[in-house]
Amino acid sequence: MAELKKTLGFLPLIALGVAGVIGSSWIYTNSAFFEQYGAGGMIFGLAIGTLLAACVALAYAELTTLFPRAGGEVVYSFTILGRPASFLTGWMLIGAYVSSLAFYVTAFGLLLGKFMPVMEEHPLYSINGEAVTAPVLIAGVALTLLLFALNWWGVEVGAQVQVMLFAAMVVIGLALVVVGFAAGSPDNFWPPYAADHNALTDTLRFVVPGMTYMAGFGLVAVLAEDADLPPRRIARAVIWTVLLAGTFYCLVLLSSAWVMPWEEVAGMKLGTIDAFKAAGFPVLGWGAFAIAILGLLTSFLGLFIATSRVVVAMARAGLLPAGLARLDARRGTPRNALVFTVVVTLALGWLGKAAVVWFLDTGGIYLGAVWIMVVLAKYALPRRYPHLAARRRLQTSWIPAVGALGAAVVIVMALWPGTNVSLVWPAEYLILGVWLGLGAILYAVSRSLPREEALDALLGEYADTLVEGAPEASRGTRP
Repeated sequence: MAELKKTLGFLPLIALGVAGVIGSSWIYTNSAFFEQYGAGGMIFGLAIGTLLAACVALAYAELTTLFPRAGGEVVYSFTILGRPASFLTGWMLIGAYVSSLAFYVTAFGLLLGKFMPVMEEHPLYSINGEAVTAPVLIAGVALTLLLFALNWWGVEVGAQVQVMLFAAMVVIGLALVVVGFAAGSPDNFWPPYAADHNALTDTLRFVVPGMTYMAGFGLVAVLAEDADLPPRRIARAVIWTVLLAGTFYCLVLLSSAWVMPWEEVAGMKLGTIDAFKAAGFPVLGWGAFAIAILGLLTSFLGLFIATSRVVVAMARAGLLPAGLARLDARRGTPRNALVFTVVVTLALGWLGKAAVVWFLDTGGIYLGAVWIMVVLAKYALPRRYPHLAARRRLQTSWIPAVGALGAAVVIVMALWPGTNVSLVWPAEYLILGVWLGLGAILYAVSRSLPREEALDALLGEYADTLVEGAPEASRGTRP
């Protein structure tokens, strides 16, 4: 079985991970969240959400040291929990990633439209009350095809672009933080909650959306086979991705509540962007807008790459057509999987923001299910492969269970009618049902490979480690 070309170093892997997590809307929708939860509710709730995601990341890191292969969650679940669990994990992961990718197709043009009125001209059609204009659609399709082209010749090209975009995002973010804290005052932030609100309730209510802000950190594990690193360093990259992304979120948001009274920011239209402009720093206001653009581009690129690797892993295990696992003989890139990703992205992306947001809202359920499956695999490992459990480099016990519990709360709150994060009735419940039903059909008709053959395809040389007494695989373990 051909393997992906190992080209990613530690910095590109971190850049793909952190920049893939950091999205775009958070930096201008924080005004609405400040109004609803207070600055403290949003920032402290996000910090708690980050810690819960980090708990789950420990399980990812532990399993990545054992199975550093493309597909991450698909590999862990198939190897430890079995074929049905692996299909559920992969299908949920594809659903979550593709929903976000489709959203970005029109979100890019809509974000530009906040300052470029031409993007709102020439409407083509309307879906769910939202007009899709020609400039928005053209911009989104062009961006999608550009990302496809970047990855056609190898992940290293896309990774180089990601590192540059990530560096620009960090520089601008640091400028916002430094100026915000230097020019602002703690009196603008404190007290961080509205006088008539309950601080504990407002904080806990934002933990759920705060966890969804961290969606995507698993792409580091998904890209493990592309990394020219020892498994232990890939595992560390998973944890660092969560901590760095969460820190970036919290510091930039706090700077916008420090440079201006957060109550005033809550009444603004574009959150951090307007806050710095109103505080007398228009250039930094545009810098915050640049972070929104950069966050969209990096998330789009990271999830595009990750989706193709999940497809490869599922095809290797016989959970999707085998042709999707085929790699280019010279470049080592999964071109069939990339074509699949771009086709599905554009097939959903043309629906426009109002329709695609239905798919996006179900993403929290998909990701929550994936997190739970990974944690279950972590706890099932000692029973299935006790000799592998004995050589784990990251010894964690109850901590990942805390993250899985948080993910379960996300799922329950989304499915339970009447909560502030409930799915929209009936559209989003219907979409969830259709996605699960389609997955059930695909599973039923997929060709089941003998377990040994599937494990060999999924794990490569690491398949030998499943036999007690076998030495650890040597690839990627150089000092």
